[in-house]
Amino acid sequence: AENRDFAGTVNLIFQPAEEGRGGANAMLADGLFERFPCDAIYGLHNTPGMPVGHFGTTVGPFLAAADSWKVTFRGVGGHGGSQPHRSTDITYAQAHFVLGLQGIVGRNVAPLDTAVISVGYIHGGDVNASNVIPSELVLGGTARTYSQEVRDTVERRIAELAAATAQAWGCQAEAYYHRGTSPLVNEAEQVRVGVAAATAAVGAEKVNGQLRPGTGGEDFAEMMLVRPGAFMRIGNGVNPDGSFVGLHTPLYDFNDAIIPDGVRYWVGVVDQELGQGLRAVAAE
Repeated sequence: AENRDFAGTVNLIFQPAEEGRGGANAMLADGLFERFPCDAIYGLHNTPGMPVGHFGTTVGPFLAAADSWKVTFRGVGGHGGSQPHRSTDITYAQAHFVLGLQGIVGRNVAPLDTAVISVGYIHGGDVNASNVIPSELVLGGTARTYSQEVRDTVERRIAELAAATAQAWGCQAEAYYHRGTSPLVNEAEQVRVGVAAATAAVGAEKVNGQLRPGTGGEDFAEMMLVRPGAFMRIGNGVNPDGSFVGLHTPLYDFNDAIIPDGVRYWVGVVDQELGQGLRAVAAE
């Protein structure tokens, strides 16, 4: 704001409720880009494990769709010691279902495509009644994909596998699939701008324009469905022994030393997008 030597308008977007709470979609529904028009948008995220002073991004899919799923198995409970044959044991169904989930990745998704299916919780029975076969069991987890086609396949196959496994063991299954953040796909032109801005900030040797994508989720992707953009990573640091503390852990610590590089990156983005026009006018 103190150096207005650029030809255009810069909007700074401060988004609340990121990571699964719908902040991006709430801002879009509130008329974000109608109220503050943008031709292109840029995001920056710190990355533990990447050295301080380094930046990285890539063209195309960069982060994954972050979905959640839940399956409820219901059957006839019973006494696991004296009368197990009188129950329809949902623990059998659950066990075969969990093993079968990785078959979706291995046999329903093309080898060069990406899919991750993980189980995050399994709830059933009672620790104070270990001799009782439960009549209901709930399990769920997360699914990560890059493409709409693979996302559709994973959602469909989880439901089909749950139903078929339940039928095989004489019980019932109810599957629920929640679509979270969309895949984050970087546009080539905005990646070019971001790489140029990062290069101006720290030098070409510290900028990776072909960084390997990850399967984390980021709801900045929802904004990028409306406006072209690029998402950039900035290194948060690595310990001398090569270790680091990841995001979303109790021990994570944002490295304040990276703030100046982040500031230089943002100034560079503005210069790349809007400074060229002003310099051309000045030259004429």
